[in-house]
Amino acid sequence: MQETPGELSTMNNNPQMQEPNSRRKFVRSCAAGIATLATPSLWAFAPASVGRPSPIGAASLSYALDQDWFFGGKVNPERQGAQLDESTFTKVTLPHCMADLSWQNWDPASWQDVWLYRRHFSIPKEFANRRVFADFEGVMVSADVSINETTLPAHQGGYLPFSHELTHLLKENDNVLDVKVDARFQNVPPEGSPRGLGAVDYYVPGGIIRGVHLRAVPESFLCDVYAKPVDALQSTRRIEVACSIDSAVAPRGSIHLESKLMDGTRVVASARKDVAIARSGKTDVALTVSNLGAVKLWDVDAPHLYNVITTLWIDGKPVHEYRNRIGFREARFTVDGFFLNGRRLRLFGLNRHELYPYVGYAMPARVMRKDAEIIRNQFHCNIVRCSHYPQAPAFLDACDELGLMVWEEPPGWQYIGDPAFEDQVVQNVGDMIRRDRNHASIVIWGVRVNESADNQPLYRRTTALAKSLDDSRPDSGSMTHFNNWKTDWHEDVFAMDDYHAAPDGSLAIFPPLPGVPYMLAETVGQRTYTRDGFGNVYRRAGDIATQYKQAIYHAKAHDMAAAYPRFCGVIAWCAFEYGSPMNSHKGVKNPGVADVFRIPKLGASFYQSQVSPALSPVIIPNFYWDFGESTPRGPGNNAAIFSNCERLELYLDGKPHSTLQPDRTNYPNLKYPPFFAALDLDRSNLPELRIDGYVASRLVHSRSFSSDSSKDQFLLVADDRSIVGDGVDATRIVFRVADKLGAPRVFAGGDVTFDLTGPGILIGDNPFSLAESGGAGAVWVKGSPGSYGQIVLKASHSTLGARSESIQVERDLRSKRI
Repeated sequence: MQETPGELSTMNNNPQMQEPNSRRKFVRSCAAGIATLATPSLWAFAPASVGRPSPIGAASLSYALDQDWFFGGKVNPERQGAQLDESTFTKVTLPHCMADLSWQNWDPASWQDVWLYRRHFSIPKEFANRRVFADFEGVMVSADVSINETTLPAHQGGYLPFSHELTHLLKENDNVLDVKVDARFQNVPPEGSPRGLGAVDYYVPGGIIRGVHLRAVPESFLCDVYAKPVDALQSTRRIEVACSIDSAVAPRGSIHLESKLMDGTRVVASARKDVAIARSGKTDVALTVSNLGAVKLWDVDAPHLYNVITTLWIDGKPVHEYRNRIGFREARFTVDGFFLNGRRLRLFGLNRHELYPYVGYAMPARVMRKDAEIIRNQFHCNIVRCSHYPQAPAFLDACDELGLMVWEEPPGWQYIGDPAFEDQVVQNVGDMIRRDRNHASIVIWGVRVNESADNQPLYRRTTALAKSLDDSRPDSGSMTHFNNWKTDWHEDVFAMDDYHAAPDGSLAIFPPLPGVPYMLAETVGQRTYTRDGFGNVYRRAGDIATQYKQAIYHAKAHDMAAAYPRFCGVIAWCAFEYGSPMNSHKGVKNPGVADVFRIPKLGASFYQSQVSPALSPVIIPNFYWDFGESTPRGPGNNAAIFSNCERLELYLDGKPHSTLQPDRTNYPNLKYPPFFAALDLDRSNLPELRIDGYVASRLVHSRSFSSDSSKDQFLLVADDRSIVGDGVDATRIVFRVADKLGAPRVFAGGDVTFDLTGPGILIGDNPFSLAESGGAGAVWVKGSPGSYGQIVLKASHSTLGARSESIQVERDLRSKRI
């Protein structure tokens, strides 16, 4: 985690919190003890992941504060601090949502209040003679933090980190850290509109939604390092390293910085610079690592990553270290399209909301990473838009590693409020860029509130701030109109949310604007193209004719955009369903090509097919092979099949039915267009369908589907075979009804009940109704803190029997906790 300018000095600027005597005593002890800080044993406290910027290294310690929190419920203004009876508190781990949520029917009243979290801790011996900070990765919506009943400055906004220095407020034993979380609707993006909750297209469940760490550093330390690759494709390639040093007092002795570019354990190049620090506070230093020679580029298909290790040296000793992970790549948005590392690449992506069933935003790193894996490896996207807020660092780490490019933007949804609201937008843009600018995956910054009006003064401020913090990436923001764009629009890339229909009621795509880089930030969604509005509800348990449309609309949008050579590409709406008060069914909005459980729907079939058959042959019908009440004659006479094969052969009960070619007439710009089959059939004999896929004359894939529901089965599959027993880590377990060959049976109902044994807990509804979810759903399993062994989850269907999955809960040997 990085601190933003001003955060480290907040306490010094607060008269209520100044304690000159204790500060001077601390500084003297630091100066006396500085020679002992750079000991080899301190390397053991490096974080488990160095993927994101990490101020951890020599003479720095970081302990997770994710276990042993006490959740006190709603704050009672009449009883605070020592008056509270902690015996009534509930023990929780972080991340945590204070509301008890199902997967649908969320009630905002369940979280819209002020809540108390409390953590007791003692200072480890290793923290002696160091400055101590509490680092919060995200608290929704705003946080009032106090330590030992001393109130610290409030923080607003739930999606970005903040830090508080605790140094002179700590006791040796039994420190009490209180966090009052205000989860009410308030004047903070994305909220604030006088229209209330219904003005935001996604719910904002409150809680401490990300991790908290206690960090100890020397009196002078590196509080921020930005390692910017420059001229990645040229022989002059280099890294421009911008460092910020925070000092309690001006250090004595010689001072220098050293930055090393590391490829694994190999030092590629290094640079050194002497530094003069004449006073306390922040000192900014720049140095350049050059003479790099040939480097491996970061690319969507080969995302090579390097580490930059910057060390602060005082009197010949390494005092503090900061690690960044970077990638060398050139990403350019031009009037002729998007180019990655000099080659034209069409952006092919989906938007992503971070909301999950049962817990809102409060999922651990493993689960966040799984989203990136689904979008990149299952849906074959090369870019994701983090809509409409900065998302968890673990998700961005995974994007770096998987080769998934990222558009990131500040919190907000259409509304711009008063001057205080505007200042918060500017702060969010700055905090977002400072936190994430070392990520190779991020190729563009959103600097506008999603779909907001052209507020020129505000967006001149956000654009200027973005350029001052990171001039290596273009900026943009989603637009819904072209009005006066030549005078009122000031970003680098014009990104349109294009939901317009053609005169005949079919999907349409605007041509790119002249003279500027152009892309789509959204399209399709739940748009009802035959009439105005967003009434296409793509529920797996909903209208089957509507479900058939989703993949077709997505395919058509990408195909029509690809007809324009100047188009940079399309990021469609959207990857996953999410909790929303707008155009939703029981509080779940359904534009996702996967459901809230991350299980692909029919809409995903287009994305799943857009991959080379050499890597993975794909055959996915855009229908369910069923002859029940909803489809008594089967899929019909224009049934789409998405495949990357060159030819499909269809068989009914083993007998040839038809030979299909991809529809290149109506989808001329797709690499792998859909196939269409005539499947209006008599259901009396419950036929079995087989689809064989060929590339040239070679059979590369075959799938079969049964219409005989008497042979249906109940399936249960875990994402991971093991998790860490820290009370934080979790894995998804998917359950569904399938035909005898494993194909989804969407109209199956029944209830599923769960029985968990072993050192873990179940996150999810128990029992679970499959009729509501379309025959499939998921729960998550989390290990209990400090307990190890085997979890067994038994899931029993009301008519199809039971299945079990085993998860091994392992010791966490890497993280340090208090």
